[in-house]
Amino acid sequence: MLYVMKIPAILLLFICSFANARQTAINPALLKDQWKASWITCPDIAGRAYGVYHFRKTFQVTARPARFVVHVSADNRYRLFVNGKAVCNGPARGDLYNWYYETIDIAPFLQAGANTIAAQVWNMGEHAAVAQISNQTAFLLQGDAEQEQVINTNRSWKVSQNKAYYPCSLDNGPRLHTYMVIGPGDSVVAAQYPWQWEGAGYNDGAWTTATTITSPVPVGYGTDNLWTLAPRNIPLMEEKQQRIPSVRRSAGIEASGAFLGGNQPLMIPAHQTVSILLDQTYNTVAYPELVLSRGKGARVKLTYAEALFGPGGKANRNEIEGKQIQGNFDVFETDGGEKRLFRPLWLRTYRYLQLDITTKEEPLVLDDLYGMYTGYPFEAKASFSSNDASLQEIWKVGWRTARLCAGETYYDCPYYEQLQYEGDTRIQSLISLYVAGDDRLMRKALLDFYYSRVPEGLTQGRYPSNRLQVIPPFSLYWVSMVYDYFMHRRDEAFLGQFLTGVEGVLNWYEKHIDNSRQMLGPMKWWNFTDWNHAFPMGVPDGATDGNSSILTLQYVYTLRQAAELFTYFKKPVQAARYTKTAADLARGTFQACFDTSRQLMANTPARNTFSQHAGIMGVLTGAVPAQQQQAVMNKVLYDKSLSQATFYYRFYLTLALKKAGMGQLYYSQLKPWRDMLTNGLTTFAENPDPTRSDCHAWSASPNYDFLATICGITPGEPGFKKVQVMPQLGELQQVSGRMPHPDGEIVVMVQRKGNKGVHATVILPGTLTGTFIWNGIKKTLHAGSQEIDL
Repeated sequence: MLYVMKIPAILLLFICSFANARQTAINPALLKDQWKASWITCPDIAGRAYGVYHFRKTFQVTARPARFVVHVSADNRYRLFVNGKAVCNGPARGDLYNWYYETIDIAPFLQAGANTIAAQVWNMGEHAAVAQISNQTAFLLQGDAEQEQVINTNRSWKVSQNKAYYPCSLDNGPRLHTYMVIGPGDSVVAAQYPWQWEGAGYNDGAWTTATTITSPVPVGYGTDNLWTLAPRNIPLMEEKQQRIPSVRRSAGIEASGAFLGGNQPLMIPAHQTVSILLDQTYNTVAYPELVLSRGKGARVKLTYAEALFGPGGKANRNEIEGKQIQGNFDVFETDGGEKRLFRPLWLRTYRYLQLDITTKEEPLVLDDLYGMYTGYPFEAKASFSSNDASLQEIWKVGWRTARLCAGETYYDCPYYEQLQYEGDTRIQSLISLYVAGDDRLMRKALLDFYYSRVPEGLTQGRYPSNRLQVIPPFSLYWVSMVYDYFMHRRDEAFLGQFLTGVEGVLNWYEKHIDNSRQMLGPMKWWNFTDWNHAFPMGVPDGATDGNSSILTLQYVYTLRQAAELFTYFKKPVQAARYTKTAADLARGTFQACFDTSRQLMANTPARNTFSQHAGIMGVLTGAVPAQQQQAVMNKVLYDKSLSQATFYYRFYLTLALKKAGMGQLYYSQLKPWRDMLTNGLTTFAENPDPTRSDCHAWSASPNYDFLATICGITPGEPGFKKVQVMPQLGELQQVSGRMPHPDGEIVVMVQRKGNKGVHATVILPGTLTGTFIWNGIKKTLHAGSQEIDL
């Protein structure tokens, strides 16, 4: 997006625009009938090819209304303006069966007399992100009631294709030697850009009349649907200014960084080639906004990176000596105008941002550069503290990691993929519940995966996605997510819709049981478990040719969760079958794979390879008898001949420690996160170095475990109708935590007394009751505040 900008007044308007955009209720008639507006597009274009388009309509109101509600969507995406002010963007990512639309009250942006509503719509075509599903370029705006019908999209709207845009940075994956599928960069030729197109005073006389495509229909209606509309089920994304504090180096010019404050422009002389490396000082997700004047014909390249690369890889992220930037980029070619603002169409992820500028006959003025931070509007309502102050940095960096991996879906990582995978999302959802108390993105994720199911009954491994990928273990994690929601929230109607999907996943697995061993046999698709160096492509031994202990035991783990779920929903036949199947498989796997001489669970009945993962699942499922679990977990922790779990699977390592009664060891297992901080990471990485992604929310699990393990706060009953508080401090002497709960806030403060004693204060909201456990001693908790001495 580009337009002329006055500093700083228009910036203030821009920030306020998103603050004032109000989501509101929907006219019920729009949920059950064909809409009066039409999907529209630009005539004479290839509807599924790359392109950027502007739509406009001017209309009259006699007085500023108190309420003026519209419903907006587009394919691929849009950014909506009213009288030149940015109002919102969307739609939230979904699929053609659930194509989301935003419902916005634009009354605060209207004025008596003439008003202009405008939208920038773009289709990345064959270059689109894998997370972007599409049909064809289109725009839709529907008034909620009679007074708003005047701006329904139809042939009264005008449209123009913006020929200034070209896709660039198309070879990110090959250049970085990795999987990168976030879509292209933007190359913009300012001389071809229709400046001020979104404003009321722009002359659109040369624009063409929009072409209608089809009538919009909501979910459950229509007979020939191109898009089936569903109301947005998450809030609008947050957007706020984020200044870049530091110039780390420059070449071809002395750049002090004063221009980064927005009030001391930097002049780039004519006929110069300069490079300026900026450091946000922490990883972020934002829309960079670059403001330039003069310098006709100059070329400005913006390159984004989480870290710099040197001969030794990334190494310490704070160090730049001998390192260069590599990453995705945008290009802006200037036209000599004043206060030209470049903003990419889609968000960028970066800690480091490099400007490479080449000027021609005229000096270029760099007026300003900053980011507009964006993401799901989570608010941290939880807190954690202890006598070890270093844990606060883990908490802070973990929450930043979780936030950067949450937008219109959960992201595995914001830089490389921006895809929502069940394995990642389960951990992310629990962090959201514990730290923010906000379940809306989790609910959307549960629905997204439910909608993704393939005919075999499995969910897709990631969704939304325009490429098919099936990861059977991730389908099990979707069932675990359903179980997690069941334990933490109270919405039977919402949960009940997933039961057939849960059955479909478990039935697929049941068909793959090798009855001769009572283990899973050969498995199809990609049976990813962990990016462990011993597992080719993350797939454990026995997955492809049969009898993997890890996969069989994950199935057991999930069957037991499903049995609880189906028992609650009064489906005893299914619950009994799942319980029996789990017991048979756990027994068969232990008999076939447990090596008594090593006191370890092997990866397969051949007992020739061993991993932490097999031991973790053996203990977590109870396949390893209770009296042997601690011995097995000691081997899992300290036998380095075992192939090791990465940051991701350590979430399950912690669960297994707690199952074995060894949760006190969790605090001693935080070295991988301390090492990342020592190495200059400001978000937690996908894997130990050398790692691809520096920001992967599956590695933010301490933000869950500081509350669920160290403070020991977990649901005692489904729906969190009771609470269990079982603090596991390890070497810590004092901890304090508070977290949101459906009834209010839970507060736990624990102080050790001597070697074995404890003094605790527990405050429970509303009528919530529960149990406090310390060294096997149980105390009943009542609603309100209480002191405990043991």
